[in-house]
Amino acid sequence: MQESINYRLEQIGIIKTPYQNNAPYQPVDTDGGEFYVIINPEYVDGLFELGAFHYIYLIYYADRVTRKAEMMVSPPWAEGKKVGVFASRSPVRPNPIGLSIVRIKNIVENKIYTSGLDVFDGTPLLDIKPYIKDLDDKSDANYGWIEKMKDMEHLTLHIKGIPHDY
Repeated sequence: MQESINYRLEQIGIIKTPYQNNAPYQPVDTDGGEFYVIINPEYVDGLFELGAFHYIYLIYYADRVTRKAEMMVSPPWAEGKKVGVFASRSPVRPNPIGLSIVRIKNIVENKIYTSGLDVFDGTPLLDIKPYIKDLDDKSDANYGWIEKMKDMEHLTLHIKGIPHDY
């Protein structure tokens, strides 16, 4: 077994959302409310030309996850099916690092206004990366084990975070 190494990550900002105690499973582009990121002053120059992109990846620390990660999980929408945590989008992971793709609405000074986000208000932001057409869009991507589920159409609504009747 390889020796464990401790790493230090720098918080570059904070994510602001209307969610205090409940958040959607995935970002919903049309969510109501105000969603934005406040970048710490020492990182503002890093935003130069970011506004030329339509979408960005927000990488954050899921600081409100308190449960211990298990290697086998059952996604709440997967009708009891068990999969490995690395084959899931569970926020309860060995390292609670989250990733969301959001649309840039506007950038004003140190604030990036975005489409809906799936995180709690006050979540620490670790990094931002531009979403680049063709580089980040893999045409042969699939749904993996989800394709074998009984009600694939219903499950994809959950996966995409689209509100619907059960």
